[in-house]
Amino acid sequence: MFLVGLTGGIASGKSSVIQVFQQLGCAVIDVDIIARHVVQPGYPAHRRIVEAFGTEVLLENGDIDRKVLGDLIFNQPDRRHLLNSITHPEIFKEMMKETFKYFLRGYRYVILDIPLLFETKKLLKYMKHTVVVYCDRDTQLARLMRRNNLSREDAEARIKAQLPLKDKARMARHVLDNSGEWSVTKRQVVLLYAELEHSLEYLPLRLGVLTGLAGIVGLLYLLTHYLLPSP
Repeated sequence: MFLVGLTGGIASGKSSVIQVFQQLGCAVIDVDIIARHVVQPGYPAHRRIVEAFGTEVLLENGDIDRKVLGDLIFNQPDRRHLLNSITHPEIFKEMMKETFKYFLRGYRYVILDIPLLFETKKLLKYMKHTVVVYCDRDTQLARLMRRNNLSREDAEARIKAQLPLKDKARMARHVLDNSGEWSVTKRQVVLLYAELEHSLEYLPLRLGVLTGLAGIVGLLYLLTHYLLPSP
């Protein structure tokens, strides 16, 4: 199978695009959900976060207080790097587990919803396709102000805190322009879905796995028929 990395920006419409892919039957993994999962109490990342940042990052029920932790690493690259060094390996392991489950179920590709795909660049090398859900800045600003009931100043501050969508669009293999009518965006999603469905990029890995399995079966046959004593 191959991997498709999908990202966007605040109020760009990424969640709506993901819903369309899911309705079309695509396998989708939300990396944000995995990130929240791996820091739950009882998981290695949870213990290491508490050791690194102290018990002040805990809620009363033992969960990580994401706001407090976010405030601790805000504008502190060293602390942010420390947190990433704790969480990213665990996120990657869980992501691979989920991907392998879809592989065993016969899916030819998996779409990974990765908010910081181009910011961290950690997962880019694993992606056969990269997709950005784009909209122009004026549309993004208006949507964010309306959706979150924000002032123009607050909305602009949130947009500026992210990598500009135009920069992400330049780095992506596919761009879904969600600046206009939703029906136009949905048509773009369906066309991309058709392209992914007809792609043969999943074949090399699947053939490699099948070849490996055939080799194992052949080895077991030799062992049972030639090396083990007859009854």
